[in-house]
Amino acid sequence: MNNTDTLHHHQQHLAYGWNTDWNHKMEQMPKSTRELEPARVIAQHSHSYQIMTPDGEHTATVTGKYEFNAALKSDFPAVGDWVMAEKLPGETRSVIHRLLPRQSAMIRKAAGSTVDDQVVGANMDYLFITNALNQDFNVRKMERYLIAAWESGASPVILLTKADLCGDPEAFAAQMESAAPGVPVHLISALQNQGKEQLLPYLQPGKTIAVTGSSGVGKSTLLNWLADDNMMETQGIRENDARGRHTTTHRELFLLTNGTLVMDTPGMRELQLWDAQDGLEQAFSDIEALAAGCRYRDCRHESDPGCAVLQAIQDGTLEAKRLHNYRKTAKELSHLARKENSLAKKAKKAAGSSSRRSERRTKAGDWDYD
Repeated sequence: MNNTDTLHHHQQHLAYGWNTDWNHKMEQMPKSTRELEPARVIAQHSHSYQIMTPDGEHTATVTGKYEFNAALKSDFPAVGDWVMAEKLPGETRSVIHRLLPRQSAMIRKAAGSTVDDQVVGANMDYLFITNALNQDFNVRKMERYLIAAWESGASPVILLTKADLCGDPEAFAAQMESAAPGVPVHLISALQNQGKEQLLPYLQPGKTIAVTGSSGVGKSTLLNWLADDNMMETQGIRENDARGRHTTTHRELFLLTNGTLVMDTPGMRELQLWDAQDGLEQAFSDIEALAAGCRYRDCRHESDPGCAVLQAIQDGTLEAKRLHNYRKTAKELSHLARKENSLAKKAKKAAGSSSRRSERRTKAGDWDYD
């Protein structure tokens, strides 16, 4: 089957973002895998997935071999992923054999004390990071989201929602812009139908947008507004304490009538970062640029002489709280990296001793049967 035939065969996929890049990735797969069908994960449940195949929507699970080989949670498919699946004869069910390499992925640390990761969404072109202009407005929290966004490989876009509830939205936008170098910031109000025209450049056929942010910022309302449809159920919010009672409990990918794909994600009380050193450097690129002007290369920006970062705080060009958040997050990431390294060493040691045990058993077995 040549490239043209393959693309023609997957016409239904074009609506879900299939393109020549994905076709090329599929062509790089082993021959046995290329005989399977590509499908996009559109919803994720605890033990199964909904996938969009050339024949329509199927329920799917991963093969036993796939499950056995997956070392981390991020090795499993996530919403937005393209997978190679096998259709079960006469059923609307498939089994997933392989994952096509991701173009982007937003990853956070899984909840709990275990050192594991969790994919919030995969293969997004844009990440809409939402923050409401009520008591929920929090620049420091948005800085964390920006670290994860830059690390993901998608382009971050900040949406300040509920702009109609705020007396001076422009002042909040200016505050956000100074904390988000190089990131577009848009003021919108879904209820008042304000600001949609600013979002049109992102809403293109075949492009995937993930909408993320903490609970109660109006993500489901925003999704309905973008779709001109009541796709997502939403419940009211008590404006006096800004707590949302929203219904998104799992991730899902929706195809809008204009051909854009939008991914809704459950609200997060706290975003736990995962392996995001590059994202940290990009999110705080202003501090990184200032640090290049410090007298000492290993300057800690605390009390070192000739520190360009501390000078910027004195001059009022850098906010002290922003530097504090940068330091705190850098410390958190290096602590996580140390935990990961120590676990990796333990796992390697355990794997080594288990293979030595099996060698000894094999040798003993050889001797027994001689």
